Amino acid sequence: MKIALFSDLHYPAIDERVPGLLEARASFYKEFIDQFLAIDARLHVSLGDLTNYGMAHELNNIYSLIGDSQEFIHVLGNHDNYSLTKQELLALTGQKQYHSFETEQAVLAFLDTARELDYECWGGWIDDEQLEWFEHVIQNSGEKPLLVFAHHPVHNTTKGSELNNGSIHQSIDMRRLLEQKKGIGMYFNGHMHCDSIVQENNWTFVQTAACLDEQSFRVIEIQDEQIVVSSIDLDDEALKQNATLIYENMNHFKHRTDAKGINEDCNCTVSLLSSLVQ
Repeated sequence: MKIALFSDLHYPAIDERVPGLLEARASFYKEFIDQFLAIDARLHVSLGDLTNYGMAHELNNIYSLIGDSQEFIHVLGNHDNYSLTKQELLALTGQKQYHSFETEQAVLAFLDTARELDYECWGGWIDDEQLEWFEHVIQNSGEKPLLVFAHHPVHNTTKGSELNNGSIHQSIDMRRLLEQKKGIGMYFNGHMHCDSIVQENNWTFVQTAACLDEQSFRVIEIQDEQIVVSSIDLDDEALKQNATLIYENMNHFKHRTDAKGINEDCNCTVSLLSSLVQ
């Protein structure tokens, strides 16, 4: 089973008076989405902040590029919830707020860690109802690998998650829930705009950079004996130039020069052999 994912696409409303900016936005996002959807994968996943302000026209524009020919799942990010209520946003996109399902190879869970219409606090939050649901998902997953997809990282795991607003709020004891997992767990997130991979006991935390900073996406391959996470870089000078023009003329987005990290932040392999599970 193969899953393709990206994070923090930040499709923005723009100032069309800036020379070349409208053309750069159209070219960058069409090329990026086309290459992403061209990956032969069971699922194509966005780890949140699909848009910059969550405005209806931003969502409509990016979804017109995604189309309905692929199985596309978008978890909510803080930027996606700046303009519309969650009910309005989900009605427009046809996505679910949070959900899970099971395949022959794994259990997949998609969380909502975003606050609603909150410009002041951009960190993550999960209410009690969702936490109770997630605990049941973990417990019922048994020994089967559990892959969790969310926008915000678990506090003090991947790079930047120890910072204020850098994670799901630390008052929410996510580790108490995750520790209930038997067998292998993997947690995929964005939010901090830099690649980072951290392994703790039976959990691997995988964070993905923003697309405007690094023109790349990740591919997860669930094999019989291992799960392989790899990074696919789009080595395209035109894409890079268009991305630069976009982020240099956007509000509420700061370019990270350290988004890529080291090789250990880009790729990893997790063994599914029972003898290696603690």
